[in-house]
Amino acid sequence: MSKTRTADELKHAKAVREMFSGIAGKYDFLNHLLSANIDKRWRKLVSKRLTGVLQNPNAKVLDVACGTGDLAVELKKNANAKIIGTDFCRPMLEIAHKKDVSIPFIEADGMNLSFEEKTFDAVTIAFGLRNFSNWKDGLVELHRILKPQGKLVILEFSSPVLPGFRQTFQFYFSHVLPRIGGAVSGSRGAYEYLPDSVSKFPDQKNLASMMREIGFSDVEYKNLTGGIAAIHSGIRNC
Repeated sequence: MSKTRTADELKHAKAVREMFSGIAGKYDFLNHLLSANIDKRWRKLVSKRLTGVLQNPNAKVLDVACGTGDLAVELKKNANAKIIGTDFCRPMLEIAHKKDVSIPFIEADGMNLSFEEKTFDAVTIAFGLRNFSNWKDGLVELHRILKPQGKLVILEFSSPVLPGFRQTFQFYFSHVLPRIGGAVSGSRGAYEYLPDSVSKFPDQKNLASMMREIGFSDVEYKNLTGGIAAIHSGIRNC
C-alpha cells in the first residue's frame, strides 16, 4: 500500500470525493456534451493500446478512478480478460454498475489500494490521476500493483501543442466550459476546478519524465486532438 498521506492530501481527497458525488448524476451527460463526444473516441484508443492483454482470458485489468465506468465498459467490449473498476466515489460507482453488472466495481482509493503487489497485467486510469492529492505517490501505487511486464495506460487532459488552437481552447476551457457545466450540474465550482487542476498538472513531457523516475520503462505518449489530452503508457520491468 502507499505511504501515509499528509493532512492536506487527505483534505484534498475528501473535497474531490464530495465534489464528484455532487455532480455524479450529470457527469456523463456533461462529459459528452462539453467534449462533443470526442472523449468516447479517446477511450477507444486506450482500449486499442491494450488489445493483446484484453484478448488474454487469463489476464486481469484494473481501471482506477473509473468514475461512472465508461472506460471499464469500453475495455470489456470484445475482451476475454477480467476487467475490474475502482473509484472512491460511491455515487459514481452506482452509475457504473448500472452500465454493466458483470464488471466488479469496487469502492477504493486509487492512492491506497488493497490489492497485492504484482496483481494486474494492465492498469488504466482516465482523467483520474490529475485528481490525486499526490501524483507521484499515485503512480508509485499503480506501479506496485502491476505484474512484471504489466502495462500502465493513462488518459489525461494535457497541454495543447498547436499555438493558435491553444489560445482558443484555453478560452473555452476556462470561461465557456465552467458556465455551461455549472448551469447544467448546479455546481460551477466543479467545472472551475477542472481547468484549474489541468493547469497545475504536468504536461506531456514532464508526466513522461515522472513515470520514468518512478521506474516505468518504454514510456511514451501520444497527443490527442491537438494535445487537449494525451495517452501515456509505460511498463513495469520487475
